[in-house]
Amino acid sequence: MNIRFSGSRSGTAPLTWGQRAIWDTIRKTAPDDHYFNFGRVLAVPRRARPLTVARAVEVLGALVERHESLRTRLSAGLGTNAEPGAEPSQVLEATGAIPVTVSDGDPERLLETLAETAFDYAGEWPLRVGLVVSGETVDAAVTHIVLVFCHLAADGLGAEIAITDLRLLLLRGAVPGPPSPSPLDLARWQRSAPGLRVARLAAEHWENEYRRIPPTMFDRPAAVPEGPPIWRAQLISRALDLAVQRIAAVHGTSTSTVLLAASSVLVGAVTGHDVCAMLPIVGNRFREDAAHTVTTLSQEGLFVLDLRGGDFAEVLKAAKPAALRAYRSAYHDPADRDRLIERISLERSTRIHPYCCFNDMRFVERADASHDERTVRQAMDETTLTWPLSQDQLNCRFCLHMTGEPGGLGVSLTADTRYLSRESMERYLRDLESLLVEAAFHEVLEPVG
Repeated sequence: MNIRFSGSRSGTAPLTWGQRAIWDTIRKTAPDDHYFNFGRVLAVPRRARPLTVARAVEVLGALVERHESLRTRLSAGLGTNAEPGAEPSQVLEATGAIPVTVSDGDPERLLETLAETAFDYAGEWPLRVGLVVSGETVDAAVTHIVLVFCHLAADGLGAEIAITDLRLLLLRGAVPGPPSPSPLDLARWQRSAPGLRVARLAAEHWENEYRRIPPTMFDRPAAVPEGPPIWRAQLISRALDLAVQRIAAVHGTSTSTVLLAASSVLVGAVTGHDVCAMLPIVGNRFREDAAHTVTTLSQEGLFVLDLRGGDFAEVLKAAKPAALRAYRSAYHDPADRDRLIERISLERSTRIHPYCCFNDMRFVERADASHDERTVRQAMDETTLTWPLSQDQLNCRFCLHMTGEPGGLGVSLTADTRYLSRESMERYLRDLESLLVEAAFHEVLEPVG
């Protein structure tokens, strides 16, 4: 069974900045690049039931026709084995057919199955679709729709837009208003005079900071790893969630900035550097014309924090403007950044790259100063730590991901154990929780205003 679509146009353009950034990362991670696949499960809304397989396929066709990124692939011959100097293009197709997997099993298991292999970036559509039905009969009703995205087609926020539109199509049969500009349109704007001006301003930030940061944050080999060198540890902590909310409310900042500052403090403690350079993943949806586009806009910004400012309250104060500078720098042309890396690495006689990433993947922001110390400290007894992943390749040495979990705030640390042992990874996550719980009730915290 296939989703057949017939869009209004086709075309070819260079990759957008966001596409180029994730493509460079995918190539450096291959053959483990399935790491970047991600998906969503949509339970069919009650008012859209019963939903037949045929109707679900029809609605999904409308979704793909509306969002051009879902029918855009790389130019032929540019898979992950392409020559390093090969210049990729994005190719939008007007018509085609996307295969559908139908299952009567668990939706989350189907998502895992669809996401477990890397995409064929030139030969495969950048969307995998599964339908979960209530039985094995021909007329079985669809209960869940599973979408797995190639990261070249969407980031987390882009996927949420696609899911919202899919829900509207199921409930109303249409999405109001015209679609947002497509990746094709965005690529052309980025090469216009206004786009080049934005890129130039971002490049100035990268250049200035590259001259003063440590060449890399994790520069000391730790040990010979046993088994795959890349491991992920995940801490889920309600205490951490409550503590971060309190600190953010008291200081009049976001919980993401609190976590970014604390993460940097501990990176400094682990590495011995008194300046931390971290690469936060930024959504880049501040432009009105791109706010609702299904594509990959997220890119790394450059966050630089001097850790010699005293206690955590002082460091957090410095982190606020540093975070804003980092967010602005994230909307940049990766080609500019590559040139700067080469030039300044040559000037400094060593390779410049932080290899230290931060990705806050939460969609809900909540600051609340009312959480009391006893409740927060008791919640530490509920904290869990697991090891959900190991693999051979990753393009980084230290990656933090923040997620909202049923049991509290999820903090995943994926690291190269040649530079940070598994024991040190666990200690880092435990120390992050302890640092922020202590900071939430330290006497230096005074309400703003």
